[in-house]
Amino acid sequence: MIHPSVSKNKQLHLPRNFIRVLVLSVILLGLCVLASLAFGSRTIGWNELMIGLFQPDVQSHEASVVRQRIARTVFSFMCGAALGVSGALMQSVTRNPIADPSILGVNTGAALFVVCGISFFNIGSASQYIWFALVGAIITAIFVFGIGSMGSGGATPLKLVLAGAATSAALSSLVMAIMIPRSNVMDQFRFWQVGSVGAGNWSSISTFIPFLIVGILIALFTAPALNALALGDEAATGLGVRTGTIRLIAAFGGVLLCAVTTALAGPIGFIGLLATHVIRLLIGPDLRYIIPMSALSGAIILTISDICGRLLGSPGELEVGVVTAFIGAPILILLTMKAKMRSL
Repeated sequence: MIHPSVSKNKQLHLPRNFIRVLVLSVILLGLCVLASLAFGSRTIGWNELMIGLFQPDVQSHEASVVRQRIARTVFSFMCGAALGVSGALMQSVTRNPIADPSILGVNTGAALFVVCGISFFNIGSASQYIWFALVGAIITAIFVFGIGSMGSGGATPLKLVLAGAATSAALSSLVMAIMIPRSNVMDQFRFWQVGSVGAGNWSSISTFIPFLIVGILIALFTAPALNALALGDEAATGLGVRTGTIRLIAAFGGVLLCAVTTALAGPIGFIGLLATHVIRLLIGPDLRYIIPMSALSGAIILTISDICGRLLGSPGELEVGVVTAFIGAPILILLTMKAKMRSL
C-alpha cells in the first residue's frame, strides 16, 4: 500500500515552531480544563474546584457540579479532537483547503439518518445512533464526491464545496420535514440539531472512545501516504502509493470520526476547518504533525466555544453549535475570498 521509499525519503524532522506550538497548545488545554470546570450557570471558586477534584468523599452541591463538568469537559475534548482530525483528513483526501465535515454536508447526512432512525425505527441508545449516523455519513460523502466529480476537471475544490452546500441544504430540509410533524422527535432533538456537548457523560464517553481510537489510528497510518498524494497522483504512484486505496481508507477515517461525533453531540460545524487551518499556518503542511496537532487544536477550539456559550447565555447557555457557527462562518467567508480555490 505504501512503498518503503515514502518513509525513507521523508525522514522525521520537527517542523518549524513545532515545539513552541505544542507547548502553547498543552498550556491552553490546561487552561481550558480549569475554565470549563469553573464557569457555567454557577461560577465555582478555586477552593470549591479543588474540593470537587481531589476530595471525592465531599458531597456538597459545588463538588457535584464540578464532577458533572469533568465529564462534559472530557466529552468536549474528544468531540473537538475527532472533528479536528476529520477536517485534516477530508482536506487532504479532497485536496480542498476549505473542506470540512459541515461544509461537505457529511454531518447533515449523519443527522438525517439519526432522525430517520428515531422516527421510523424507534432507536434510542447512543450505539444505535452511531451506526445510523455512520451509514448516513458514508452515503452522503459518496454522493457529494460523485456529484463533485461530474463534468470536466473532476472533483475540483469549488465543485466539491458547491455540491456539499447544495446537499447539506437539501438534507436539512428533509430533517425538518421529518421532525416537524412528530412533536416527540422535535422535542427530543431540537437542541441536538444545533450541536451540544452539554449532554456528555461517562456513558457517552465510553461509547465514543473505541471509535475515536480507530479513527485517529487510521489518520496516523495514512499520513505519510497523504503527504505523498499532496505532490500529485503521478508522483505518489511513483513512490509506491496506491492512491485510490489510501483515499478510501483516509476518507473512511474522516467520515467515521464525523459520524460518531454527530451521533453523540449533534452536527457541530467549522471545527475541522478552523483547527486544521490554524495548525497548518503555524507548523507547515506535514500531515504526520498536522493530524495530532489538529486533534489538540480542535479540542481547544470546541471547549473554548462551549465556555463562551455558557458565559454568553448565562444563566442558561448557548449551544456550542451556535457559537462555532458565529465564529466559523465569517472565517469561511474570508478564506473563500482570499483563496484561489486551488488544490492543496
